[in-house]
Amino acid sequence: MAKQLLGKEVTAALNEKIKANVAALQEKGITPTLGIIRVGENGSDISYERGATKRCETLGVACEKTVLPEDVTQEELLAVIDKVNKDDKIHGVLLFRPLPKHLNQSVIENALDPSKDVDCMTDGSMSGVFTGKKIGFPPCTPQACMEILDFYGIDCTGKKAVVVGRSLVVGKPAAMMLIQKNATVTVCHTRTKDMPSVVKEAEIVIVAAGRAGIVDDTYLSAGQTVIDVGINVNAEGKLCGDVDYAKAEPVVDAITPVPGGVGSVTTSVLVGHVVEAAMRKYM
Repeated sequence: MAKQLLGKEVTAALNEKIKANVAALQEKGITPTLGIIRVGENGSDISYERGATKRCETLGVACEKTVLPEDVTQEELLAVIDKVNKDDKIHGVLLFRPLPKHLNQSVIENALDPSKDVDCMTDGSMSGVFTGKKIGFPPCTPQACMEILDFYGIDCTGKKAVVVGRSLVVGKPAAMMLIQKNATVTVCHTRTKDMPSVVKEAEIVIVAAGRAGIVDDTYLSAGQTVIDVGINVNAEGKLCGDVDYAKAEPVVDAITPVPGGVGSVTTSVLVGHVVEAAMRKYM
């Protein structure tokens, strides 16, 4: 039976660190603050916003929300971003994406000051991920994967790692972050030939394919650590990952469940980035 890598334990440890940093900032009269910008009334955005707001409240981080209509103009949205860039009381900004199609997402994303970009929206932040420099912040989800590996004492040095998926949101940044941990990394994607045999050779597997249950026991082998980033809804209406947990769990050494794995860590990573942004400025 595989060891479950539970997100709640990682989250609890992260939250204690965040609270200590918040207390240090508050001693200097600074309240770390997250600015949330949401366009429209997308249900998943509202759900994530609710979770982020609640996590901020429990950790002593303030939250300022700006909700704009679905038909907001590009100029109006850019004006809001310019305002939060100039507001010294806001230390990190979360802008929900994708944006409505009439908006130029690339222009809008890169209008944000990278020092306030707590979820790797800007090209500047992404360059920080690839260079290892402290420019902005890495995406919260791959950072959550790294936090899980660290918490459970899984040393990546010299290990073979495979990332399934090559998106800029998870796959590519996760690969770069594993390289920074001295792993030898292979990235698999839709054009990879004989993907199961490639994944089988890995010691650490991060799956971010965006397809429910795509990785099953035919991809896996004994001794592996599997981090499942996927969040899907199956035919029964239940949340499930990109890994077929029932088939993978008897084979591998350790695995994150869905739900209860990576997703539960991501919100604390976001709040931690806000606090770190404030500390970079004032400490």
